[in-house]
Amino acid sequence: MPVRPTVRFTALFTLTALASTSLAACSSGSGSDPDTVKVSFKQSTDNSIKVMDTYLGDIKKQFEKANPGKKVELVPIKAPDSEYYTKLQQMLRSPKTAPDLVYEDTFLINSDITSGYLKPIDEYLDKWKDWDQFIDTAKAAAKGEDGKTYGVPDGTDTRGLWFSKDVFAKAGLPADWQPKTWDEVLDAARTIKEKVPGVTPLNVYTGKPAGEMATMQGFEMLLYGTGTGDGDSDPLYDKGSKKWITAGQGFEDSLGFVETVYKEKLGPKVSDALDPNFSTKIRGELLPQGKLGIALDGSWLPQDWLEGSGHEWPEWSKELGLAAMPTQNGQAPGRVSMSGGWTWSIPDKAGNPDLAFEFIKTMQTKANAQKWYIANSGISVREDVANDPAYVDAQPGIKFFTDLVADTHYRPAYPAYPKVSVAIQEAMEGVTTGDKSVQEAARGYDEALKEATDNQVVTK
Repeated sequence: MPVRPTVRFTALFTLTALASTSLAACSSGSGSDPDTVKVSFKQSTDNSIKVMDTYLGDIKKQFEKANPGKKVELVPIKAPDSEYYTKLQQMLRSPKTAPDLVYEDTFLINSDITSGYLKPIDEYLDKWKDWDQFIDTAKAAAKGEDGKTYGVPDGTDTRGLWFSKDVFAKAGLPADWQPKTWDEVLDAARTIKEKVPGVTPLNVYTGKPAGEMATMQGFEMLLYGTGTGDGDSDPLYDKGSKKWITAGQGFEDSLGFVETVYKEKLGPKVSDALDPNFSTKIRGELLPQGKLGIALDGSWLPQDWLEGSGHEWPEWSKELGLAAMPTQNGQAPGRVSMSGGWTWSIPDKAGNPDLAFEFIKTMQTKANAQKWYIANSGISVREDVANDPAYVDAQPGIKFFTDLVADTHYRPAYPAYPKVSVAIQEAMEGVTTGDKSVQEAARGYDEALKEATDNQVVTK
């Protein structure tokens, strides 16, 4: 049902607030026991995926053994991304429901900082020697506009093209496929459609149900590849004027790519594409079963296929190929990636902030950090881990995705970004369903952008 992005944002909050209230009601508040640290995290919607649960369970044991008398209570939130953010914000509003430690997506952290939900942690970081090991870009991702730091990153990620070697072989496409332009990606999808019936040629996440996956794995992987390659400009936000950029040619071209995928039936059925849990099906069924030719997706996918994941697929590195997403016309630097990541943050209303940071320190020893990067197929933001051969050689694909960091981009994660992201998702959904032309979707984006940013926009 088409609605304006700001209305969608508010409606989503209202619909999920009830669910989050019931979740929060199970908690008596982080300050109820000075010897217990409550840690809230995003639990996978796939019941068989226990990567985060297993990791945090191990850290809990380490922490309680090293700190006699102290306890850790894990507070999982099982929800798709968009609902997780809303439920988390609902919890952060009151000292009765705020945990001591929360898992924050870097795209939302400035919004939560501005809302007063998070506590600056510079006083802790100044006394923590391991902070010097974190790379500057990762530190910047957790920094507010006030210059203070509000979280400790637990890794980053990059994005590229995953492809089925079996599907490619049946389609007569090369096993070492490395497309140079968007057209080459689309041509490969067209070939798969023609020669390998019953297989979805290409998946590009789209629409509001997919949330930030649609914006970041889908649209921004296109938009950030439309520029000149000089690396000095951001197609979404103009830092000089501190204003958001209206839809230009690159924006429309990116929407045009999405339109082509779904108009030519190169992607999944629209009903599947607009299913909020479609990503779980991609990782758990379509890729392992050879029913998807190309997936524009992230570096973390192998975490779902490791031993104990419930979707074990030890052969994935032999059956899947990896290619960088090319820029639109092959212009420098020839490839594009987006990076984000998550941080561990202390809520402003946390009852036990000191204990919470001690838990962060336990998670972020070199050994524990390295264990986490490998377990969740993450990319290290610690120099000591990144330089360790045991990390580099731990899993196929780590080197490929780590090398993409050289040409990656970060979202303009300012307070208005979440609403801007929703506006992008609605524009994508319009061209995906065919309800809007590219030009109509772009105009709709401009209107939503002005409303989302209090008219702080510029045309380029």
